[in-house]
Amino acid sequence: MSYALVWFKRDLRIEDHAPLAHAAAQGPLMCLYIVEPSVWAQPDAAGQHYEFLLECLQDLAEQLARLGLRLQLVRGEAVDVLSRLRQQAPFHTLMSHQETGNAHSYARDRAVARWCREQGVRWHEWPQQGVVRRLPSRDLWLAQWQDFMRARPWPSPAPGAAQGRIWTAATECWPSAAELGLPSPPVPQRQRGGRHRAQQVLRDFLDERSAMYRSGLSSPLTAPSACSRLSPYLAWGCLSVREVVQATRERLRALADRPDPLAQRQRQGLQAFLSRLHWQGHFIQKLESEPALEFRCLHPGYEDLRDPEAHPDRLAALMQGRTGWPLVDACVAMLRETGWINFRMRAMLVSVAAYPLWLHWRPVGLWLARQFLDYEPGIHWPQLQMQSGTTGINATRIYNPLKQAQDQDPEGRFVRRWLPALRRVPDAWLAQPWRMPASVQARCGVRVGQDIAEPLLDLEQALREARERIHARRAQAEVRAARAALVEKHASRSPWRDTRATRAPRADARQQCLDF
Repeated sequence: MSYALVWFKRDLRIEDHAPLAHAAAQGPLMCLYIVEPSVWAQPDAAGQHYEFLLECLQDLAEQLARLGLRLQLVRGEAVDVLSRLRQQAPFHTLMSHQETGNAHSYARDRAVARWCREQGVRWHEWPQQGVVRRLPSRDLWLAQWQDFMRARPWPSPAPGAAQGRIWTAATECWPSAAELGLPSPPVPQRQRGGRHRAQQVLRDFLDERSAMYRSGLSSPLTAPSACSRLSPYLAWGCLSVREVVQATRERLRALADRPDPLAQRQRQGLQAFLSRLHWQGHFIQKLESEPALEFRCLHPGYEDLRDPEAHPDRLAALMQGRTGWPLVDACVAMLRETGWINFRMRAMLVSVAAYPLWLHWRPVGLWLARQFLDYEPGIHWPQLQMQSGTTGINATRIYNPLKQAQDQDPEGRFVRRWLPALRRVPDAWLAQPWRMPASVQARCGVRVGQDIAEPLLDLEQALREARERIHARRAQAEVRAARAALVEKHASRSPWRDTRATRAPRADARQQCLDF
């Protein structure tokens, strides 16, 4: 019996799943997830990603079981697995979503496409996230994104709809992170995976927490509850972006006639959140259109600005949370425990790495990819370059971590929570504890250079030198001349407006990304 093979990748759900809906409507099908050792051997992969994935797969298997379907989980490389399955039970069609991932997944998909052509297998790929493959002009993107988000989501198949569904031998045991060679340091407070949890987080945000979104998303103190916290579920496709957009618009309509202050704050928060969903697609489209962004500067004139091998001691200190700047080190500590920090603190970390530490964005980006539970390549690499000043089309964003501490954590509550040694430091010295006299250190029992790190370098001088370097590069005639082509290919064409709900505010140009 011939059948369609539905290949799940970063789309771990049954709702708004075009490949599954099409396959179920056509007849027999098999649902497949491939655990690919080469994918998990990449330098941007981490144990926490895999553990989150396993939770998502368990949830997906339960969703499919309610439809009378089984999720086949096979370990191996994609082409090898497909070849083996076709020999056992020939399939006529491979169905999946398009994926805008890292260079390895891109090469994998090209190899699968070649195999399908050689075997005479039709491979149907459906878009998701509003990303347009082979986009001829950036001028066309926004309208296509809006049309995609307005379209009706694909319904999940009815139980038993896929008549004559195909079974294979019992699914393989799910390998552990250790079996895949993944270092798996514990991340005790990370979010847990699966669509059921994703729906709970979405409902909680739309109904309650959205009132805090606009006022609370920048501070690391308030952001953990004020932000949507949907990013890992969107990154792995437990929810589709389209269903989140439409659920947000529906909630806005329900709030439209309520005059009370709470409803007003919720409307403002949800409108701001919709704008971030638009910017999410905008950034993923950048990587789709320019896959080399993962490895090379968007603007070639910045390619030699920083040496990727330089300052390994500074990179090590940043990764260990021992830069000596309290807010920076506290953010690293929170990342280790939770796999998440808010966008402003992410931008600050990258800015500190890129400017005073003068580190190349690529090794910093690989480290952060492993730290972020919600690592999404299409957002991650364009943002790394934007915050590092190598795009040539964005304003220079240089964050001073001392000023950020004053603005976002003026009482030091965040720093004291995540850096226990600083809990004994008096308020007067908390922002710059390395300046504490020896007598104060003795009195509070904190030794600078041992219990807490000394700053790696003089911050003001390093910032001044970095600013001079980056501005000198931007002023070069050949660098300025190349800017127009980059704007044409990658820049946004117009301010974001949501035309389906109430009027949306313009997205803050300094934070053109999801503040999850």
